[in-house]
Amino acid sequence: MYAPERQQRILEVARAQGRVEVLALSADLGVTTETVRRDLTALERRGAVRRVHGGALPVERLEVEPPLATRTSRNAEAKRRIAARALDEVPSEGTVLLDGGTTTRALAELLPDRSGLTVVTNSIDTAAVLQSHEHTDLYVLGGRVRGRTGATVGDWLVSALADVCVDVALIGANGYSPSRGMTTPDQAEAVAKRTMVRAARRTVVLADSTKAGDDHFHRFADTESIDLLVTDTDLDDDTAAELAAEGMAVVRA
Repeated sequence: MYAPERQQRILEVARAQGRVEVLALSADLGVTTETVRRDLTALERRGAVRRVHGGALPVERLEVEPPLATRTSRNAEAKRRIAARALDEVPSEGTVLLDGGTTTRALAELLPDRSGLTVVTNSIDTAAVLQSHEHTDLYVLGGRVRGRTGATVGDWLVSALADVCVDVALIGANGYSPSRGMTTPDQAEAVAKRTMVRAARRTVVLADSTKAGDDHFHRFADTESIDLLVTDTDLDDDTAAELAAEGMAVVRA
């Protein structure tokens, strides 16, 4: 296979799967990892992909934030494991803040209905999951609803959280890396998430390993502002160590 044919194949896989990994491509194409890296560099120069740790992302994924329905089906098993592990971070009594997102929604589905627990959320989906709980106190943050994520954002949300202090905030992220911290494509979402971090005594980010090295336009927290990242076992040891070295604990479920 000539280089242009190989690069076209790599691009097709990236667009179909949302991400390509160097090691997997090397095995699939029967070439060395150095050859794959050269192909990815060539594709990046053409503006077709962006290199990330261990692989690359198609530019389509970077430029358009996928709708909630699309993201729900991606990495569903990993998200369930992350949610199950994150349940350990929820106090038996106290106040938790649940951000919008597919992994935090998976956590909401696992939350027990018990007195003494208060949940605050900006997610319409999460509120719908918890509205039938008879003993849990549920607060829904107001604001403009982003149709793409089903989460409220804007001044009403910021104002509502200004005088609030919660025990733990459980927040989603579109991307994370040791150098850039936690990022998201949308400015209003970034402001909302940043406000949630400030309102919490302890902040836990729930994000699967496909988001590692994926730096989006807006940063909402550096690694030192996050107490714990709960991700999945596909996150490589080097990246986990680099994140931990930047001041954030990492758990792989």
